[in-house]
Amino acid sequence: MTQRYQPITRLGLGGTGFGDMYHATSDEAAQATADAAWDAGIRYFDTAPHYGAGLSEHRFGHALRRRPRADYTLSTKVGRLLAPSSPGEIAAPFVGALPFKRVIDYTADGARRSVEDSLQRMALASIDIVYVHDLSPDMFGDQFDHYYRIASGPGGAFEGLTKLREEGVIKAWGLGVNTVEPCLRALRDADPDIFLLAGRYTLMETTPLAELFPLCAERGAKVVIGGPFNSGFLAGGPNYDYGPADAGKLAQRERLRKVAVDHGVDLAAAALQFGLAHPVVAATIPGASSPEHLRRNAVLMEMAIPKAFWEALRTEGLVAEDAPLP
Repeated sequence: MTQRYQPITRLGLGGTGFGDMYHATSDEAAQATADAAWDAGIRYFDTAPHYGAGLSEHRFGHALRRRPRADYTLSTKVGRLLAPSSPGEIAAPFVGALPFKRVIDYTADGARRSVEDSLQRMALASIDIVYVHDLSPDMFGDQFDHYYRIASGPGGAFEGLTKLREEGVIKAWGLGVNTVEPCLRALRDADPDIFLLAGRYTLMETTPLAELFPLCAERGAKVVIGGPFNSGFLAGGPNYDYGPADAGKLAQRERLRKVAVDHGVDLAAAALQFGLAHPVVAATIPGASSPEHLRRNAVLMEMAIPKAFWEALRTEGLVAEDAPLP
C-alpha cells in the first residue's frame, strides 16, 4: 500500500477562529495565536475560503509566509469560490468577512481555480492537503445527492483533485465534513487520502467506529478530527455542533464531568486526547482565536490522565466498548 501524506504534527490549529467564528478576532490576535502555535511546536494549520469569506486564509498566509514552508503542513478547502462583493457576505456562524460572497462549485475546474485563488490569498506557493468542503447532507439536505454527483462524477472535484495530486500541486485530498456518510461514499467512489471529520469522533459521539474507521484502515486513508470539543462544548461552552446544546447533551456532559472530577481530570484534556488513540486518526485540530486558547490546548494535549479514568468511562457506558483508549 502506498504511504499517504499526513500532517507533520498530531496537534494542529483549526482556522475557524481566524475567520471570526462566533466573535470578531483582530488581525493582531490572529498573528499572535499563530506565533504561539509555532512556539508550542504545532506544525499543522487548517483553513478554508468559507471561514470569514477569505479572512482566515488571508490571516494564515500573513502569519505563515515567513516560516520555512517545508516545516509545516497546510490544508485548505474547495467547494466555494469567492466572488467580489461589497460589503462582504456574513454567513453564520461567522461574524466577519472580507469583501467577497461564496459561490458553490464542486467541479474539477472550480477546484483548480479555488486552489489557485487560495494560494494567491495566502501569498504562499503550495498547499499540502485539500478537502472538499461541506459536501454533506447537513449542508444541502435533499440536494446533497445532486452536489455529490457533480463532485464525484466526470469533470468533478474528486477527479480534479486527483489530477492535482498526480501533478504534484497538492500532496493529498479528501473531504472536510461534519457527517460520516459522504466519507464512506468517497472511499467507495474515488481514492481520497484523508478526511477532516468535525464533531463525529469525540467523547460525545463515536459514530465512525462502525463503518468509516474500518474502511479507512482497509484503504490506508487517515482521519483528522475537527471540533474535538464539539464547538467548545466539552471545554465548557454553551454550543454543541454550531448551535445551543439541548438537554440531552448537557446531561451527557454532566456525567462526563462527574467522572472527570472523581479522577482529578480536566475534561477538556480528555476530550482532546481521546480521538488520537485510534490508529486511523492522524491529528486533531481544535480551533483557537487567541494565544491563551492556543497555549491551553497545547497544555491539555500533554496532561497526564490516569488509566482508571478511561476505564471508568467504559464502565459507565460513556465511551463505546470498541473505542481505543489513550
